[in-house]
Order: sequence, then C-alpha cells, then structure tokens
Amino acid sequence: MKLIGYVMTVFSFVWLATLEAKQASFVEQLPQYSKIYNDQADPFKDAVAAIKLAKATNRNVLIEIGGNWCTWCHKMDAFLAENPDVYQTLHQNFVLLKINVSDSNNNEAFMNSLPPVLGYPHMYVSTASGKMILSKDTAELLATEDYSRQAWLEFLNRWSVKNNSENIAKLADKVKVNG
Repeated sequence: MKLIGYVMTVFSFVWLATLEAKQASFVEQLPQYSKIYNDQADPFKDAVAAIKLAKATNRNVLIEIGGNWCTWCHKMDAFLAENPDVYQTLHQNFVLLKINVSDSNNNEAFMNSLPPVLGYPHMYVSTASGKMILSKDTAELLATEDYSRQAWLEFLNRWSVKNNSENIAKLADKVKVNG
C-alpha cells in the first residue's frame, strides 16, 4: 500500500513538473500585450494586433483592463498561474489583451471607446471582427476571497468563439428589449 502511495506521489510530481514546463513554454510564445500591463504600449495598436491574431487562430479577444498597481489583477494572475488548466483554456479560446490604466497612463481615448468599467480588473469579450459581446466584472468569478476555478472555466466556455452566434443573438435580443 505504501508503494502505491509513493508511486502516486512521484507520478503527481512528474505530471505537475511537465505541466509547469509546458505552461512556461506557452507563456514565452504569447505576445507581450498578453503578458503584462504596459503603460507605454499603444492600446489601439495592440488591439489591432490582437484582433488579427484572433482572426488567424479562430479565437475571441479577452480584453483585461487593469494595471500593475491593482491588487486584484495580481491575484487573478496568481490564480491563473496556479490553475494551469484554466490558463490553457483561456489562451486556447482567447487572445488576451491586457490594457493598462494608471496614473502614468489612463489610456483615456481607448477607454472611452468601451462601456464603463465597474472596477479593476474588468474584462470585455470581443469577436475577431471587433464586435464587443460582453462587459464582465471579474468579481463575478470569485468564490469567497479567491477566484473560482469552476466559475472561470464556465465563463471561458460560455464566451468562446464556438458560442458566438448564440451570444450575439442574446445580445441583440437584449438590445431590442432595452432599446
């Protein structure tokens, strides 16, 4: 029985090490705008690049608004790093575009092109054609004081490109009702 436990422990360690190596390699391949909040970046230029990549890879764009000053942005990054399956699902289904808002650069012109931000971090989902289909308060992804793995996976699945037709139809119905 102890041998089985030992083998399982070794197997788990090797499996986790392999996942971490794959994730590290995957991170290296991501565009800079998917990795960091850069207060020197041109958000319009990065958005054009993200949309181009999304078209080429049949993904949606997940726009994440925040900054290096944002505690919850760091918590979200840590959560994603600690949950490689969520991280992989995110990047398999979305091109991540991190947009900085800070005292040094609030990217006012870019932010004025989006629906109002409710808090930080805040996310938007756009299709590869640039159609905004969701404004998302990330607090909805919390379970108590940390992000929920289940809520994240449900969110990523619900707003992936495979559901665009359904999501766009619901958005159109919502506009008809509210319009």
